[in-house]
Amino acid sequence: MNSVAVPTLDTPSSHAWLTPVELGLLGAIWGASFLFMRVAAPHFGAMPLVEVRLALGSLVLLPFLWRARAQFPARLWPKLAIIGAINSAVPFMLFAWAAQRAPAGVGAIANAMTVLFTALVGFLFFGEKIGTRRATALLVGFAGVVVLASGKAAGASISWAVAAGAGAAFLYGIGINLVRRHLTGLPPAAVASATLGVSALLTLPFAVAAWPQAPIPASSWFSAAMLGVVCTGAAFVMYYRLIARIGASRASTVTYLIPVFGVAWAWMLLDEPLTLTMGIAGALILGSVALSQKSA
Repeated sequence: MNSVAVPTLDTPSSHAWLTPVELGLLGAIWGASFLFMRVAAPHFGAMPLVEVRLALGSLVLLPFLWRARAQFPARLWPKLAIIGAINSAVPFMLFAWAAQRAPAGVGAIANAMTVLFTALVGFLFFGEKIGTRRATALLVGFAGVVVLASGKAAGASISWAVAAGAGAAFLYGIGINLVRRHLTGLPPAAVASATLGVSALLTLPFAVAAWPQAPIPASSWFSAAMLGVVCTGAAFVMYYRLIARIGASRASTVTYLIPVFGVAWAWMLLDEPLTLTMGIAGALILGSVALSQKSA
């Protein structure tokens, strides 16, 4: 998720019902992304799946970029490429790699650390104050990651998959800070299209080299298409509409819903169990996110 400052629009009281509905729908969509990765990654492999996701997501958002093309001069594109790699290509690859080795709910839970890592990166590299409350939240969140990494799936350790998910969340934290400082003022959906598109170009040679020799099942193609079109392209449009209407802080509460839906979809559709370790880790991580967001 990119956090980009956009104007806040007034919300008519008659539309008050729309916000929780859209937040719930967005949480369900982003939670489903881990389900789709879990289905498609074993057949595509991480790099090819990420290439499909980046390309389709960029194409969905391309009209926004085309409309704002005058605001994207040539000198800006190297910066977009760097931010795209940090905020899209590499995290997507890490989550896809993790999806080959651990239940979908594991990645969804690790993703919730993005909020905490954003605060940590701002403190370490950009001089932002973190405060006692957020420092405590970080410690609780890291404890949740350690608990999650201690779990097993089908008798095998998932620690490396958890590390990949946490690494992806950390890169999201870096990317969000970079977007805030270098791309604020640009249309956010156009920025998303640009960073996704450049990332797709950067990833393309690796995806071609790693493209699977065996035929890819229709179910995996469907999951890859949903991952790119719905979970990346359409979801970004919905997220930026929410930011415009209710502000970035309220829109970010979708973070609490993603692990819930991620675990629920995997349980309902893939018969993946909700283990005690996942429950404890999820409670610690989501509790730490709630603590970090609470007003002082």
